[in-house]
Amino acid sequence: MGSMVKGYSLFSEFDIELFAAGKHFNLFEKFGSHIVRHEGDSGCYFSVYAPAAKRVEVVGDFNYWSGSEYALNVRWDGSGIWEGFIPKVENGQTYKYRIYSSHDDKIREKADPYARQYEMPPKTASIVCDKSYKWTDDKWIKKRGGHNSLEAPISVYEVHLGSWRKNNEGYSLSYIELANSLVDYVVDMGFSHVEFLPVMEHPFYPSWGYLSTGYFAPTSRYGNPNDFKYLIDKFHESGIGVILDWVPAHFPSDEHALADFDGSQLYEHPDRSKGFHPDWNSLIFNFERPQIQSFLISSAHFWCQQFHIDGLRVDAVVSMIYLDYSREEGEWSPNIYGSNIYLASVDMLKELNKSIYSAYPDVQMIAEESTAYDGVTRPVHNNGLGFELKWMMGWMNDTLEYFSKDPVHRKYHHHEISRSLTYAFSENYILPLSHDEVVHGKQSLLSKMPGDEWQKFANLRLLYTYMFTHPGQKLLFMGDELAQADEWNVNNSLPWHLLDQKYHKGIQEIVKKLNAIYKKETSLFNNNYVQSGFEWIDYSDNENTILAYIRKGEKESVVVILNFSPVVRNDYRVGMPGKGAYQEIFSSDAAVFGGGNVINSMAIKTEKIKMHNREWSCSLTIPPLAGIVLKLK
Repeated sequence: MGSMVKGYSLFSEFDIELFAAGKHFNLFEKFGSHIVRHEGDSGCYFSVYAPAAKRVEVVGDFNYWSGSEYALNVRWDGSGIWEGFIPKVENGQTYKYRIYSSHDDKIREKADPYARQYEMPPKTASIVCDKSYKWTDDKWIKKRGGHNSLEAPISVYEVHLGSWRKNNEGYSLSYIELANSLVDYVVDMGFSHVEFLPVMEHPFYPSWGYLSTGYFAPTSRYGNPNDFKYLIDKFHESGIGVILDWVPAHFPSDEHALADFDGSQLYEHPDRSKGFHPDWNSLIFNFERPQIQSFLISSAHFWCQQFHIDGLRVDAVVSMIYLDYSREEGEWSPNIYGSNIYLASVDMLKELNKSIYSAYPDVQMIAEESTAYDGVTRPVHNNGLGFELKWMMGWMNDTLEYFSKDPVHRKYHHHEISRSLTYAFSENYILPLSHDEVVHGKQSLLSKMPGDEWQKFANLRLLYTYMFTHPGQKLLFMGDELAQADEWNVNNSLPWHLLDQKYHKGIQEIVKKLNAIYKKETSLFNNNYVQSGFEWIDYSDNENTILAYIRKGEKESVVVILNFSPVVRNDYRVGMPGKGAYQEIFSSDAAVFGGGNVINSMAIKTEKIKMHNREWSCSLTIPPLAGIVLKLK
């Protein structure tokens, strides 16, 4: 094994300028470990950003973890980049950077921030991984703009890969095994997209991936990077889009990773009021340092370019926007204009979205943002943040709060279930029933529902019916379609055995059916984001706790009637859009879903009787704790 060779670099002067300006978004092509040939020798080029270092060595299994002869060379241009070429280093070999800081006497051994692969936790070394992959998803990439369009019926199945299903030995399935089971399941259930809780390498499994240390590497728990690419390839082959949760807000303080990287608090903000997150006991990126902006935005580009990702859901955006997030008075300082907006973070988010949509115009950028911050899904050139979709947290909170109430009391809270329609078109929303709603003592969705067994399942069927007929795209966390009784536990498989029971199987069937109707009935998705796609028939029937509305497409419309009480409403009169005969195309009370099968089997003809300020109306039966969808024959 030869020692370090000087005089080799992947950086041009322009690269250095872009990096220093926070405008280099493909840093993964430069930093990290790259198999190259130099002066006839095959080996590996290493580079790392460590401006406070006085010496940086590469230690690994190729030099018996002794770096004395393997010191990187600091660039002459003051960029803080250390680099060098080591002959004969091959793919699969492990390494770290040994950093001697100019700030203290502590010697730090750090994993490579730009590594494409890491050892299986709890081991922490980086792995040289510079392998090609032959993609087979050309057809998908060409047409995914249509699948990702706001005019398309997007229905997302949110998944934690390690706990979706375990094998017979109790271990998580590998990326390859998931390609042979999860893909088929998502297709069979009728979802259009899958969203993975963070797959970026993370040391603490119970963090679910939200405390990431490897921003350019999928976790090694389930296989290598090419295995993960194969899983994505298989989803694309089956017409399913893949969204990744991505966490630029904060990172863990593990000693081997980004924290105190070169002794200068390089990645985290040195001001604790901006650099420490009290909720998660984690560190916050220094969004004010251009090189860290380049690092984060390069990570987003990396997943789009190298892994053909169809969307990124950006976690905890609200914590990035506000300087006072989870802080008491005196624990934060206002910006130069005297407000609580973190200007550098907002600028970074705008740059992120502009750059992604410029390079990948058919990729979806999705914000988890729970406040009334103006313009989250408005384009940057219109003074927005530039995301295309935003989680509708207000809908989720109001809906789950309403459904948790005993039906006897719902008439006093009827306005709460319709409140979301007062702002449904202010942003491009996706309706989330996510993992966050079924953990930490919040109970499973089924357990939130009041009443006896029949009422609990009927309420859950009604909840999903309301969700799929409400304006906005849809997201459902794995296990919600099984009506699991217990909270999600990251260490356990989903309770698939529940499908042997009628009511649980009925919930799975209704989710499948709702996905099918959502895709088929264009009125349910064509105008998700314009007021003209929705029209109230009645939102004021508190006594009967019934909502009735129209979802309007370009050519067709459907009428939705929801009964939030456990009482059958016989001969219930509803104002209709016009003259004609309507057919009940869906009822959540159908026997196949475990319902009581109180359905309107015959054509429902309108009569010229005024109701709900309409000339035409019809009389029909509304099943208990159920929703029905009507369509003109």
